[in-house]
Amino acid sequence: MQNARTVSARRALQQGVVVLAGALAMGAAPKASGQAAPNAIWVTPGFYTFHFDRHRRLRDPNPGLGLEYDLDADTRLTAGRFLNSNGAYSNYLGAYYQPWRLGPLKLGAAVGFFNGYPNAYGGGWFPALLPTATWQGDTWGANVAFVPPLQNRLYGGISLQIKYRLR
Repeated sequence: MQNARTVSARRALQQGVVVLAGALAMGAAPKASGQAAPNAIWVTPGFYTFHFDRHRRLRDPNPGLGLEYDLDADTRLTAGRFLNSNGAYSNYLGAYYQPWRLGPLKLGAAVGFFNGYPNAYGGGWFPALLPTATWQGDTWGANVAFVPPLQNRLYGGISLQIKYRLR
């Protein structure tokens, strides 16, 4: 017999898969401008997160290793591993979809899956949708994400991720 928490986590995971597939399908569709995919590969050294709940003494530096792959001007795949704010290791797999521009910034969302948070689904995988802004130069770039708090599961904050373009 499955408990309500397991059923809820499974439903959330299924919904996340649908959202991720939709984001990837939108990003893989040909662009009206005829732009070719940039195929850039970026490496990231983890995150720095400014947590809203400062009294909890969470880890702000979240070192790790991640990769991003540009499918086109609006869509990137991403995966990695980092030491999370609770001091446990987390993995992530997802995509950025950022169709809007504000000067040099790309605006949109990262959609994907995370694990390793002890209070969230027993450390198992869960879906996430994070509003994001990205700046990318020829060699260096940065992602900023708003991490919403989830009561008694995840603590919210603003995360900064620096990245270096390999090719």
